[in-house]
Amino acid sequence: MCWRPLCQFLWLWSYLSYVQAVPIQKVQDDTKTLIKTIVTRINDISHTQSVSAKQRVTGLDFIPGLHPILSLSKMDQTLAVYQQILTSLPSRNVVQISNDLENLRDLLHLLASSKSCSLPRTSDVQKLESLDGVLEASLYSTEVVALSRLQGSLQDILRQLDLSPEC
Repeated sequence: MCWRPLCQFLWLWSYLSYVQAVPIQKVQDDTKTLIKTIVTRINDISHTQSVSAKQRVTGLDFIPGLHPILSLSKMDQTLAVYQQILTSLPSRNVVQISNDLENLRDLLHLLASSKSCSLPRTSDVQKLESLDGVLEASLYSTEVVALSRLQGSLQDILRQLDLSPEC
């Protein structure tokens, strides 16, 4: 009888028994903390206070609005659109927020995998065709409306995380 494979298996088993998975509650807490941090960053940009997230602005309908019930998949898709918009803006105010959105999307993917969901990794949602024209015409308005609506969406996501959202 060959003992070598058995010894290797036992050695591996002993190693794996000491490795612990990150508790899902920790991931959820980190997700909530990051959302609060992004909201704070948006609040620190003074000109974002001038527009309501519910206000309709002509030509900016491609920017997601508020969604009362969000699944993890819908949260990720919404954040991907905001990330695409923010990375298209030349403002230095939004660079860190865009990076935070990428981290937030990674945390949502961890939450989804804990529920045995597989969120498709949408690094880029379909290119927003109207984005370039709108940016040329109204760069400032796009930034203000996008950040205002992002803030509202993040607050919706924060509330939904307490309700244990579906895939």
